[in-house]
Amino acid sequence: MYHLRFLLLLSLFFASELVAEQPQRTSFINDVVPILTKAGCNAGVCHAKAGGGQNGFELSLLGFEPELDYRHLVYESRGRRLFPLDPKQSLLLTKATAQAPHGGGVRLKPDSPEYQTILQWIQSGSPYKIEDDRQLASITVEPASGILQRGASVQLKTIAHYTDGSTRDVTRDSLFESNNIAMAEVTDQGTVTAAEIPGNVSIMVRYLGQVSVYNGAIPLGIKNIEFPANKNFVDELVFQNLERLGIPATKVCDDGTFLRRVSLDITGRLPTARETQAFLDDQAPNKRDTVVDRLLASAAYADFFANKWAAVLKNRRDDTKDIKANFAFHAWLRDNLLAGTPYDQMVRQLLAATGTIVANPPVAWYKRVKEPKQQIEDLGQLFLGVRLQCAQCHHHPFERWSQDDYYSLAAFFSQVGRKPTDTAGEDLIFHKRGVAQATNMKTGKPIAPRALGDDVGEIPADEDPRLRLADWMASPKNPFFAKALVNRYWKHFFSRGLVEPEDDIRDTNPASNPELLAALERHFLDSDYDLRELIRVIVKSNAYQLDAIPLPDNKIDRQNYSRYYPKRLQAEVLLDAIDQVAGSSTSFTNLPLGTRAVALPDNSYNKSSPFLKVFGRPEAASVCECERVQSGSLAQSLHLMNANDIKSKLRDSKGRIQQWITDKAELETIIDQLYLAAYARLPLAEERRIASEYLRTKADATVGQQTPSASELRSNLQDLAWALINTKEFLFNH
Repeated sequence: MYHLRFLLLLSLFFASELVAEQPQRTSFINDVVPILTKAGCNAGVCHAKAGGGQNGFELSLLGFEPELDYRHLVYESRGRRLFPLDPKQSLLLTKATAQAPHGGGVRLKPDSPEYQTILQWIQSGSPYKIEDDRQLASITVEPASGILQRGASVQLKTIAHYTDGSTRDVTRDSLFESNNIAMAEVTDQGTVTAAEIPGNVSIMVRYLGQVSVYNGAIPLGIKNIEFPANKNFVDELVFQNLERLGIPATKVCDDGTFLRRVSLDITGRLPTARETQAFLDDQAPNKRDTVVDRLLASAAYADFFANKWAAVLKNRRDDTKDIKANFAFHAWLRDNLLAGTPYDQMVRQLLAATGTIVANPPVAWYKRVKEPKQQIEDLGQLFLGVRLQCAQCHHHPFERWSQDDYYSLAAFFSQVGRKPTDTAGEDLIFHKRGVAQATNMKTGKPIAPRALGDDVGEIPADEDPRLRLADWMASPKNPFFAKALVNRYWKHFFSRGLVEPEDDIRDTNPASNPELLAALERHFLDSDYDLRELIRVIVKSNAYQLDAIPLPDNKIDRQNYSRYYPKRLQAEVLLDAIDQVAGSSTSFTNLPLGTRAVALPDNSYNKSSPFLKVFGRPEAASVCECERVQSGSLAQSLHLMNANDIKSKLRDSKGRIQQWITDKAELETIIDQLYLAAYARLPLAEERRIASEYLRTKADATVGQQTPSASELRSNLQDLAWALINTKEFLFNH
């Protein structure tokens, strides 16, 4: 062993002497690591794969730990990866060029500048650093932004900026990635080509752990467009962006469509036939604003949004002993939403909760989320729009967050204590006196509490560090907290976040309309975190009230809100909607008859309701709203067409259809009421004719006989209602 090491050192010495006269030397950090990254050698699917890399050769992800990589490459495997006596025979080069068997295939070509750089590095003695080695400070991309016509291309240039003030063109060794390849593609060398979809696209550029972004606007280019009137700043900024891109907007939707849309989005229920008729008859010019205020003041609003928050806050029942916590936590959410408690205060109560669940229901969050790392990952994704999971093991590949940032946030929860209580499965949560700190699991270094990119000062041993965290989160200077919430709520009402996904807000994933996101954030802060006021300014805008039927020129728009983007009704909302049309109700265990599906306190009811399961009600296992299934499936179609629970609702002896039969209601009235209940509109003339003819048809379709029996009429009415609830117009909010 010592003999081999001596030979290795001797060979390194002679190799360095042989190349001493060469004018240019290369360093591992500034020259080799970028090549390994560009070639994909230190990608997560290759030698940076979790669990030890590939075939015994391990590199840090994307070269974030070059010192460790240097040791693995130069000293491990008895030095076989580098062969200074004959550099071209080094495994690093023969594997990368596939001269030796390599599972990753060809990563470098022998005649490429990258190959020559690594060869020169080995020839020069494989130095980790060289004399006067520059330290990278940042990178910029040129151009940083611009107008990119459809089908046109632009060449990006990456400039590295070093601490000594020097710069260097590193385009060839940079990584480029489009945030939407349907809108624009980018080559390995930074050539961006726009597709046919108009809008805003971003290209992330990465080099040696530094990132920069090119923002391109792809216009449709239509001139002199007329837009609906601006009702508030939302309209101003949405239509301003559309005008810049040359994309026309649809007209404002009709009254019935608006009422159905806003009722579903705010309360999770359809408007009743009576509410719809009254709204259609109302001639007041401000009737839309009035109905928004009425819906926001209703208990149904609190029910619907408590359901939304309970899912992402993991109000999950895994055992019967969880029932008390589940009900208490759900009730706390609902009561605070109904009372209009400011958002920052709700989050503060949640983060700093102490005591028992019965005395202080927000403690239930600590029942479900027990480890500090779970708490900070959930907190980051849900309340800050920052995904920190990657930073637990390595530097975040798309962001500036390091392992120290991760553990400094976890340190805020290091003094959370737990004591068992007399109630099975329930702990008493308290603050343990002592110095708050976490340990970086990779370096072993103790880390004090520190907010993301900010200092919260020294925290005394007798102060609960979570209170300091809550103060930082609610500060108007916090760049994440308010922005994450307004983006989440924007997606709720518009189907797509200004930043998408809604919980992945970062510099390398910019908003499609940055000015609008900033304005919404300011408005939310100015309102003192008033959730109702945020909803109010969104849904009272004409941008929200645009028609969903696209124009020929905005049909391909997917991100600029030139029209309303239809979305499927959520499982709970759809079940309630069917009940409302049928005049029936769904029975849920331990809950009063008539309880709406959107008011269910936890996920346990999914098991007893095939409907909720088939239509994708979430199990509250994740803080990501992506857990909710919003796509259609064959199982859903079959369930709506012939499932027993659907049939029983339409045949309910106390339901709407039987009541019409008993009251001997006029068929024209019945048809109107069905359409008002399902679609919030009256039937079109052709729809009325078809429905009327069908309802007057006998079971044996006897010619000339147009008076069906009561049982035949009942069956026909059930068929008509069934047909309506199977249409896209019913299944979607539009």
